[in-house]
Amino acid sequence: MSDQIDQSRRSILGTLALGVAFAQFGALSGARAQTPPVAAGQRGHTSFASLKQIKAGVLDVGYAEDGPSDGPPVLLLHGWPYDIHSYVDVAPILAKAGYRVIVPYLRGYGTTRFLSAETPRNGQQAAIAVDIIAFMDALKIEKAVIGAYDWGARTADIIAALWPERCKALVSVSGYLIGSQELNKTPLPPKAELQWWYQYYFATERGAAGYAKYTHDFVRLIWELASPQWKFDDATFNRSAPAFDNPDHVAVSIHNYRWRLGLAQGEAKFDEIERKLATFPSIGVPTVTIEGDANGAPHPDPAAYAKRFTGKYEHRLFTGGIGHNPPQEAPEQFAKAVIDADRL
Repeated sequence: MSDQIDQSRRSILGTLALGVAFAQFGALSGARAQTPPVAAGQRGHTSFASLKQIKAGVLDVGYAEDGPSDGPPVLLLHGWPYDIHSYVDVAPILAKAGYRVIVPYLRGYGTTRFLSAETPRNGQQAAIAVDIIAFMDALKIEKAVIGAYDWGARTADIIAALWPERCKALVSVSGYLIGSQELNKTPLPPKAELQWWYQYYFATERGAAGYAKYTHDFVRLIWELASPQWKFDDATFNRSAPAFDNPDHVAVSIHNYRWRLGLAQGEAKFDEIERKLATFPSIGVPTVTIEGDANGAPHPDPAAYAKRFTGKYEHRLFTGGIGHNPPQEAPEQFAKAVIDADRL
């Protein structure tokens, strides 16, 4: 959810100060993909076809995989505080359409682990994007369609903007989520700041201790606030809950929010990437942006970021009470958006 809220902050600030907001989407080759039926009866999967691990960069990455190994690759990225199960119903739809579907746990989630105790538990945006590039390299994936929301959408936007040769097409929930520490220094109106309540909580040691002590309760509250009409049951939450028991989850989450506000340092090796991102680079790969009609997290008007997408572009509003986590709340629609982006 961090990505979503930072997007909102950037969008509001952009509107008030800089007029900056962006969205981009990259899609995979649709040559072998056929649009599958998307009947509601396809929902209800509780597990993935395959769970794997691979060493990539500074991580040993846990990931789910479905579909033919020689199919056009689709990379699906989750957000905070969610996990790969956001795509448990999307993956089989895309697999049936002929895609090789890959869903990694981000750093600090699930079975993904740092290879060294000495590696900083860094949550800054550049670090996570570099993780995914390393993950693609490890799997020998040259280019993929990338679909994502929240932290995942920010990561996908960065890859599409800075490494467009790796992103065939993009599906990004809430548009352009690339952030800037400098822009985040600008205060927002009180009602907008209120929506960032947990970011300020995390800025304190009390907040860090509170998130560590009440992680599952905190996550469930965020799910409820961000998707007020999503009536998920205990079984749905409990499938994702173990992902937040990752030994680095709290550290990475807290650093992510503190870094955004300039309260924590990033790693020097990412400075050049962050300088490029601070210019809010445009995205030229084919893109579909998505918004839910009941998104309880801060988010901008799509018109504010549309111009940041300079290639083929579509925006879609998911109706019917869809909140902050469209792939899990509306998997058929999300899968269709991925396939359609691939064909733009």
